[in-house]
Amino acid sequence: MKNKSFPVLVPVFALLFGSVLFADFIPSVFGAYADQRVLLSLLLIAAIVLGLGRLSYNGQLASIVPELWPFLLLVFSFLLAVLQYHSGPFYLVEPVFYALYFLAFGISGYVIRTEGLAREAAQALVVVAAVACFFYAAMTITVYLFAITDDFSRLDQIIPWGFVNIRYWSHIATWVVPLFPLFLLVVPCKRNRLWRLGAAFTGAIWWWLLFLSSSRGSMVGLLFGFVLVWACFGRAALPWIKLFARFAVYGLVAWLILSVVIPSLVFDEIQVRGLKADSSGRMPLWQEAWAMSLLHFPFGMGPQSWLTHDILTDAYRASRKFGHPHNMYLMWAAEYGWISIVGLALLCCFALRHWWRQVAVVRAGQAPSGLLLVAFTASVLSALVHAGVSAVFIAPGSMLVGVAILTVFWALMKPEPAQPTMAAYATQSRLPRMAGYALTVVFLVASTVWFGEVLRYRQAMADDLDYYQNEVSLGHLPRFWFHGYFPRHLSQMPPQK
Repeated sequence: MKNKSFPVLVPVFALLFGSVLFADFIPSVFGAYADQRVLLSLLLIAAIVLGLGRLSYNGQLASIVPELWPFLLLVFSFLLAVLQYHSGPFYLVEPVFYALYFLAFGISGYVIRTEGLAREAAQALVVVAAVACFFYAAMTITVYLFAITDDFSRLDQIIPWGFVNIRYWSHIATWVVPLFPLFLLVVPCKRNRLWRLGAAFTGAIWWWLLFLSSSRGSMVGLLFGFVLVWACFGRAALPWIKLFARFAVYGLVAWLILSVVIPSLVFDEIQVRGLKADSSGRMPLWQEAWAMSLLHFPFGMGPQSWLTHDILTDAYRASRKFGHPHNMYLMWAAEYGWISIVGLALLCCFALRHWWRQVAVVRAGQAPSGLLLVAFTASVLSALVHAGVSAVFIAPGSMLVGVAILTVFWALMKPEPAQPTMAAYATQSRLPRMAGYALTVVFLVASTVWFGEVLRYRQAMADDLDYYQNEVSLGHLPRFWFHGYFPRHLSQMPPQK
């Protein structure tokens, strides 16, 4: 790795993975879920400010315009909702948050690529993921041994550990499992025997957790990513394909040993979590979100309207309530309109056009970062599929890991310049730099105001908790915050003072 990239990127990636996988061991300010949301909000602001600052320093701010135009319709759809529905409480928080999220990985990925650091950034992320996932796997075995010695047979109730819900762990698995083959393909110590054993152990335990938890969204997403990558990259992806399949087999063997053989010897009966064939109550949610998306077509019903609107369908009225419809695309269509989905499709088409050119280069054997692109493509595809049945882009842990992977994918999606374009900043005039600095300062001030609104939203949520638990009592419905069902419909809100 280049010395200039390693000291900066590794601590950042370590902070992201550590805050998600080991939240139980980190001192908490607001609670793990809220701490992750605050960290993510600050990270998005910092990524954009640093990206704009770097471009401005080199007088190259105008060079990012062709890179960012595909984001404009999507970002516009989020911000349009702010203008349309500006009377609700904390209406500014979520739409600006999503706009920052997409801009952050777009700007960061572009800067990394133009600096010629795409491969180094990918390797840094893979090394951090390998170490973090290994220690999570090792500690999982510790939890497993405690459960066995305490005669606790319902392993799926305590493993995966460190997450308030199995779904939140499955989001992380969807992002990182496609990267596991890279542990033995691209890292500097890939030939070290202990490293190879650790990588095999990590893959086996994480796949065992997938089978143990019966995470259907993850499995379907990973299968889709695996098949599509194989179909598109062909023989160029065979090293990744073989290792991906090998780790899955290791996980199946681990499941047989840890979930069947050992429990059958220790307990009187085996309790294995089965795969469900139904929608787990999602269908009424999807019907409601679909009805909402058509009410003001092509515009949505506004930020947080899923929480505050008058229920439209009898199916959802009679079903269990959630803070989101368990489908990111229907949620965005319902709240921000189908123009947001068109904007997302436009962004995907832009990425697909450049990605396909890179695929041709990889298939021809002319891309030194070919296997990196294969793995990160599988990761992003798996997450996009999983987002169709779960809150992949709501849960802060998933979004923290996701923004790092999306950034690296965006950097790998197009070829790096033969000579880093940032190197000639000394020849630029001062005017472009000063304009860039001014834009960066304006953005920093505006984002600081927004972050203040985020903290006010958290405090209002905390103040509402007692009334909610005593008068509404629908349980925790995580969304932006862990107690996510705020604001609610006026009939469920506390009386105005």
